[in-house]
Amino acid sequence: MKLHAISLRRIWAVFIKEFIQMRRDRLTFGMMVGIPLLQLTLFGFAINSDPKHLPTAILSADHGPFARTLIAAMRSSQYFHFTGVAPTEEEADTLLKNGEVQFVLHIPEDFSRKLLRGERPDLLVEADATDPAATGPALSALAQLMDGALRRDLHGPLAYLSPKPGPVQLVLHRRYNEEGITQYNIVPGLMGVVLTMTMVVITSLAITRESERGTMENLLSTPARPSEVMIGKILPYIAVGYIQAGLILLAAHFLFHVPMLGSLVLLMTLILVFITANLALGITFSTVAQNQLQAMQMSFFFFLPSILLSGFMFPFRGMPEWAQWIGEVLPLTHFLRMVRGILLKSNGMAEVWPNVWPILVFILVVMLVGIKRFRRTLD
Repeated sequence: MKLHAISLRRIWAVFIKEFIQMRRDRLTFGMMVGIPLLQLTLFGFAINSDPKHLPTAILSADHGPFARTLIAAMRSSQYFHFTGVAPTEEEADTLLKNGEVQFVLHIPEDFSRKLLRGERPDLLVEADATDPAATGPALSALAQLMDGALRRDLHGPLAYLSPKPGPVQLVLHRRYNEEGITQYNIVPGLMGVVLTMTMVVITSLAITRESERGTMENLLSTPARPSEVMIGKILPYIAVGYIQAGLILLAAHFLFHVPMLGSLVLLMTLILVFITANLALGITFSTVAQNQLQAMQMSFFFFLPSILLSGFMFPFRGMPEWAQWIGEVLPLTHFLRMVRGILLKSNGMAEVWPNVWPILVFILVVMLVGIKRFRRTLD
């Protein structure tokens, strides 16, 4: 058998050809450059496992100097950002339930009097512990912070109050997840992650596959409008999404013992809204992509920020403000808040509505873009 020598010239020709092909496929080339830059930006700047400046409300019946010292110490720690005063316990409970604050500081009426008597008054801090990773570092620092906060004020005749144990009895109440069980936060959120991954990817490949195989011509010969074709393609995958959601809920209840305090009917209704948002986005991607590889790349390019900026893997409030603005656009961010609120907090429609309408707006915008692109594809 005759052996042929390897030609560097032919290798160089193929090398140049591949670069020309990559340059022509701008979307693929952009993904090759854009995905590493996106990962570098997200992991380098946006991801933070030690969130600071967490919103905190005050419910205080004692406005003496010791109370002001404690508030100043919490503020200077940078873990707590006081956003306002809750006039009643009902208002404080509403703020926690709606997710508007992460903590509520309760200062009792006889706080200063008991402190001066050496009775170690209780200082209650309520925390929204649906995400233990968000509240854990702040609560860990709080006990030491409380012990050292009053040392400057407890001097001279009051110095006898300073030795250990500290002058204040700190009472921590972790609401909605008292034991800080991670599965209570991860498993409900996993439903949104799975639906986002499968619905966007599957649907983005659907029309692209038909275009590559030539079956799109069959749709051109039908009287169906672009919107009708899109809806017809969405409906089968809605059933698939409900099967996935049902399996995750069953596992959450029987395997991980996640509390299900709210209405499952409401949850199933909101799952339909979320599934529709992802399917609409997938179809829009399929009208832009020229082949299945591009459709997969676009889906991954959307999925990566969704899982990192939604609050699923890392605390949402730990991210910089620009990353939170991006996260607020993603449907997964709002779905995670809704599903955790319904299951763990027993939230109703009034509490979840602030997270429902952004998804509806997302659906409207994506559907309009998708219908326009699809009509142009048919033409």
